[in-house]
Amino acid sequence: MRLLLAALSHETNTFSPVPTPRERFCRDGKELLEGERAIAFFRGTGTCMGGFIGVAEAAGAEITASIAAHAPPSGAVQRAAYESFAEAICGAVRRGGWDGILLDLHGAMAVEGIEDGEGELVRRIRAMDARTPIAIAYDMHANVHDDMVLPATVTAGYHTYPHIDQAETAERAARVLLRAMRGEVAPVTAWGRAPMLPHVMAQGTHAFPNRELQAMCRAWEESGRALTASLYVGFPHADIHGAGLSAVVTTDGDRGDAQRMVQELLDFAWAARESFVFRPEPLEGSVARAKAAGATKSDKPVVLLDHYDNCASGGTMDTTEVLAEIIRQGLTDVVFFGICDPEAVAACQRAGVGAEITLDIGGKLPMPALPRSSRPLTVTGTVRTISSGTFVTKSGLAPGLKVFMGPTVVLDTGAVEIVLVTRQIEPTSPDMFRILGIEPLDRRYLAIKSRVHWRAALGPMARDIVECAGVGVCTSDYGQVTFRNVRRPIYPLDPGTNGPVG
Repeated sequence: MRLLLAALSHETNTFSPVPTPRERFCRDGKELLEGERAIAFFRGTGTCMGGFIGVAEAAGAEITASIAAHAPPSGAVQRAAYESFAEAICGAVRRGGWDGILLDLHGAMAVEGIEDGEGELVRRIRAMDARTPIAIAYDMHANVHDDMVLPATVTAGYHTYPHIDQAETAERAARVLLRAMRGEVAPVTAWGRAPMLPHVMAQGTHAFPNRELQAMCRAWEESGRALTASLYVGFPHADIHGAGLSAVVTTDGDRGDAQRMVQELLDFAWAARESFVFRPEPLEGSVARAKAAGATKSDKPVVLLDHYDNCASGGTMDTTEVLAEIIRQGLTDVVFFGICDPEAVAACQRAGVGAEITLDIGGKLPMPALPRSSRPLTVTGTVRTISSGTFVTKSGLAPGLKVFMGPTVVLDTGAVEIVLVTRQIEPTSPDMFRILGIEPLDRRYLAIKSRVHWRAALGPMARDIVECAGVGVCTSDYGQVTFRNVRRPIYPLDPGTNGPVG
């Protein structure tokens, strides 16, 4: 049995000014993973590729990897980069001889001139190979289109947010594919959308309603009623026609029951639509609440979420408003992770550990999609740490994965330790602090540019959680951005929207 593996993953924030060239898909910023290097890199990791490899090797399959291209969220993928990736995967398919194809895709990738990057890739594969079984693992934030799911043999989406079940999702899809290849099941798929754009800050599976929706999906799979069942909350910062919540169910030959389960998920989500809305509060009040919560030192920090600038949703990671308010209100014993500013990192490197330095940080990238951009912040501090920023994560979203933050610096102002990075990366794990000589549990306040993923490993450390609305293209205030392409009417942009039709 010969299986082809490939990955092409990007969550596109169409409001983000951060470009997405080919180099952004290179794990270390230099080389694209492919072939045996890709297999060796992902084997045993808590990733979709790791899950695919584990199932394939356990089945005794001969596996070949095309490319494994994953980029942090940002603006639309440059067309030339996409075409080179699509051709690499399609070229491997064209060479033929495969008994099955396993694809690690995101589901919310927009490309210059193409709204549905994943569907276009699957369409091209099917144009040259209409028969080989295909299994696809998708992120829960997929914005689903016909070509993403109907031409595949089976698809599966994450059941958790934070996404701690990446490997398990790929395993679910791969096992169904192997059963189909052996003739044990005959997968058929139904799917549908609800006219709603859930706020990302209200999508976590630690709370109602997504917790209950994902539990429904798991129960149907575990009972055998569904081969796979997926509720996709969608990615609302992709201003494309198909953005929003959807459901996809695959059964063993019973398309009618698949459609009934899809409708049940959509009806539940629609009935709970108000719970998918997040209403931010003014920044000054949030920071004041955090200051009060941390007035007495504890064995756990107060966590402040600078969630408008979460780079894992396409943020620039260089906005300074939350940090500036923390400093203005006089919070002390704070770690702020972080500001992406290669120029500031280079200045600290030149100064050296122990040097005192004054410099402007952040506010470098204009954000024309927003009413205003961020401003640079002048700070004076001591360079405490200079790191290569490379480590293997022990906890969080993908244990065992080698992470490349790029050159990283800790600048200590006396009240705030500011982490300065050279690549956009969401602070999701205590490992990211500890390699810099910072123990998160020892600090009074932990301020991070994150939304939900931090809960996987840092969540148990939080004494209190304060959500801070600063500036950024991940804004939870839909009134700050202009939606030109998403289908209308849609909730909550249009409060009078009618629900999904059965």
